[in-house]
Amino acid sequence: MTVTLVEGLVLKNYNSFYYVQDNIKNLYECRIRGKVKTRIVSGDRVLITPLEDGKGVLEKLLPRKNELIRPKIANVSVVLIVMASEKPAPSLMLLDRLLFLTIYSKLSPVIVLNKSDLPWDNKARTIMDYYPRSGFEFIITSTKKGIGIEKLKETINNQIAVLAGPSGVGKSSLLNTLYDGRTVETQEISRKLGRGKHTTRHVELYPLNSGGWIADTPGFSVLELPSIRREDLTHYFPDFASYSNTCRFANCLHYKEKECGVKQAVLEETIIPERYNNYVAMLEEVIENERCYK
Repeated sequence: MTVTLVEGLVLKNYNSFYYVQDNIKNLYECRIRGKVKTRIVSGDRVLITPLEDGKGVLEKLLPRKNELIRPKIANVSVVLIVMASEKPAPSLMLLDRLLFLTIYSKLSPVIVLNKSDLPWDNKARTIMDYYPRSGFEFIITSTKKGIGIEKLKETINNQIAVLAGPSGVGKSSLLNTLYDGRTVETQEISRKLGRGKHTTRHVELYPLNSGGWIADTPGFSVLELPSIRREDLTHYFPDFASYSNTCRFANCLHYKEKECGVKQAVLEETIIPERYNNYVAMLEEVIENERCYK
């Protein structure tokens, strides 16, 4: 008897079970076949053998488009980088590092400025003023007032999206608003510390009624840079590109060189100083890493 294999998407794994959604949104609780040696993660496309009562056997891992290490998830296409307008005030350094890592991973970044119903910190106004006009996709949201939620759904439609950003910015509240029918555990902002206490314990994909899937991910504030050459860092700052054309040297690092188009743009404030200073801090980190690897 020929067994028909079914293709599906791994939504989560828990206690050695893999929860797989097929293309018509049936959900199977699967054990993995012993011959599958590669670690299966949320976001993987797999082939399963359906059994009775919603059970199944995970038979094969299909090729991945990509894989993120932190969080551990596969086949992501959109990264929603969430900052709050206030409480906590946004970190431009963290935003720029997340933008770099997203572009480095060949994913599409979307900057989400959440809690827009609160008074805006000056850094939030800087984000709104600079990043959209520099070509970055940008969405203003408020879960309390329902602002920007439909636009978020349109952005996620038929995509696997992850929420990234520091604790306390409302990632889980956004997920609750986007995902009807389930409440993801959240905690209140710590008044003493001015930041949230993140409660996500594992990476899980939540299927949205509007289409697509979204994952909540652990909060973090420090991200290590990958091993790249100092000359390559500027390629991951797309807003620098048009100004780089006027640099005197083709391999300009926009650091200590004279006649640098990027530094001139900073002086003219077409590139904000905070963005450039964050680039320099990352460049110095890359240079230091190069010395350590030699």
